[in-house]
Amino acid sequence: MHHVDAAIEADVLRRSTLSEFEQLRAEQNAHASKVGKASKEERPALIAEAKELAQRVKDAQAIANDAQAAFDTAVQRIANVVIDGVPAGAEENFEVLEHRGPRTRGGTVEPLDFEPRDHVELGEGLRAFDLARGAKVSGTRFYYLTGPGMRLELALMLLALDRTAEAGCTPLVTPTLVRPEIMQGTGFLGEHASEVYYLPADDLYLTGTSEVALAGYHADEIIDLAEPKRYAGWSTCYRREAGSAGKDTRGILRVHQFNKLEMFSFVRPEDAEREHERMRDIQIDMLDACELDYRVIDVAAGDLGTSAARKFDIEAWVPSQQTYRELTSTSNCTTFQARRLGTRYKNDDGKNAPVATLNGTAATTRWMVAILEQHQQEDGSVHVPEALRPYMGGVEALKPAA
Repeated sequence: MHHVDAAIEADVLRRSTLSEFEQLRAEQNAHASKVGKASKEERPALIAEAKELAQRVKDAQAIANDAQAAFDTAVQRIANVVIDGVPAGAEENFEVLEHRGPRTRGGTVEPLDFEPRDHVELGEGLRAFDLARGAKVSGTRFYYLTGPGMRLELALMLLALDRTAEAGCTPLVTPTLVRPEIMQGTGFLGEHASEVYYLPADDLYLTGTSEVALAGYHADEIIDLAEPKRYAGWSTCYRREAGSAGKDTRGILRVHQFNKLEMFSFVRPEDAEREHERMRDIQIDMLDACELDYRVIDVAAGDLGTSAARKFDIEAWVPSQQTYRELTSTSNCTTFQARRLGTRYKNDDGKNAPVATLNGTAATTRWMVAILEQHQQEDGSVHVPEALRPYMGGVEALKPAA
């Protein structure tokens, strides 16, 4: 609660300094009327007093402005209020809501009947990506998608584009550079600021998800919410991966650049929880279409980050690691982002009120890890899920390069 306490203290100071400034300004106005009515003899002294009073007003205004800025900064640090029913605790205290997939039985995944290769060995055997040249050109955690890898990523994105369009989302290609107030408004400059690339010469931030640009799409607008506004933003995403030294350095699981199709909804606050379930169902539909084994989790309160009031993650089974890894996430941000960005609607009382915003991943480059590993065959080939085949020229399997 220390951020709340700091904000309360800053508010007390803000109010007191503002009150002092307004009192001095009232005195200044009263004094000005005296100067106008003063005799010739009285005027020089009153003018001198007016100059002194003007300086005091100027100083008080500067102090009040600083106090307002300190209050604004303190308030920005306060995270969203968690929805009732979210599991308490830290990252490891999530609750599993369901297990799904063709090989999932009773919460466990039936093992492959051969020793699984990891996605790096599979991808390089298929010539689906080139990690060495990515590192040569750009450094660690960069890569080239090549041949079937490039086609597979595009197929995933196109399948997601079609499925989200069927669900009523308007497709957008979003900017990947945004102004500081948009990045701040979405909640990404708090505890996760170290993850964000910043271009000081331009005072712009590279986005780690199109959620940022989508949240800013209706900033400072009063929008019509007779029906929810639903979008799907396609963009390249950039993350510094600060603090992840030594983690997932192999392959394309944790990288600096990737592509993603992100769903984003603007809804009336009372409809937010229903929209959250709807968004999760679209994600489940996508994972089922890719014939993957996965689990759905309700993320614990201590792992929600700044803007989410509730978050569902979907984690796919990775055979080479014998564990689940996150593929998608969907967050209900309630009115947190909209209040900061000035996105409002007219409620039933005819008053302007903040909308609720929600986001959720429909597909991203990382999905290739689960597809390669779960659909691998003993000879190093990879089965192509039926739903992806129309986007890959009808190919049923990816074969190792000769």
